[in-house]
Amino acid sequence: MGTKQLINIAINAAILAGEKIMEVYTSSDFEISIKDDSSPLTLADRNAHILISSLLEPTQIPVMSEEGIHLPYVERVKWKTFWLVDPLDGTKEFIRRNDEFTVNIALIHENLSSAGVIYSPVSKELYVGMVGLGAWKIVNPNPNCTLELIAEQGMKLPLNKTKDEFNVAASRSYFNEKTIAFIEVLKKDHPQLKIVRKGSSLKFCLIAEGTADIYPRFGPTMEWDTAAGHAIMKASGRNIYYIDQKTELHYNKENLLNPHFIAL
Repeated sequence: MGTKQLINIAINAAILAGEKIMEVYTSSDFEISIKDDSSPLTLADRNAHILISSLLEPTQIPVMSEEGIHLPYVERVKWKTFWLVDPLDGTKEFIRRNDEFTVNIALIHENLSSAGVIYSPVSKELYVGMVGLGAWKIVNPNPNCTLELIAEQGMKLPLNKTKDEFNVAASRSYFNEKTIAFIEVLKKDHPQLKIVRKGSSLKFCLIAEGTADIYPRFGPTMEWDTAAGHAIMKASGRNIYYIDQKTELHYNKENLLNPHFIAL
């Protein structure tokens, strides 16, 4: 099965998972519980995980999902290609009902993010990227749409935008002293700097679009938080680096916690 076929399956899975998420989002009970790492888990997370896993399973490619069972490193280190999934990225934003949450599905090949799909269930914005081919955005996609159709009818990224200010993407729920200090340094070269706060992986989408110029992250994230956005950024000509701004972020590490990074 070729990469384009695989991404078509991921597109379908992301959109259908978005529908499952919205069923819970519009209900009166999210069935919130707290995981061992103190992060929240909702019925929407669980339902999206089950649906995505069932649709990706026929590809016969290993799936690592935030809400799934994480195999020991000695087993997954053998994976050349695998799916990396966050069924509901931005659970805190979901609980706050601020609409800024996404479905993230990435295809990892030899520890690098090679293709990704991000879907925002509320705005119905779908972002798709395949490294070496390109990245696109489409609104109100049909669940059965394909990469070929998106390339024909969607908007190629980055978008042609003219702006005077230098935009820094920042987390809606995480903004610490290191981030503030980094932004203060940027202001020396960009006095018109503007901070754009967004939840979930939408920050990577802003950079892929060209709406934001940089996203510094001096706080904890996991591999499934960044992988899909990373592929879309790379496909649009951008990237995510360690704080040295030279070494590309990679995946399937023994410790799935990302280091601090700069997306630009």
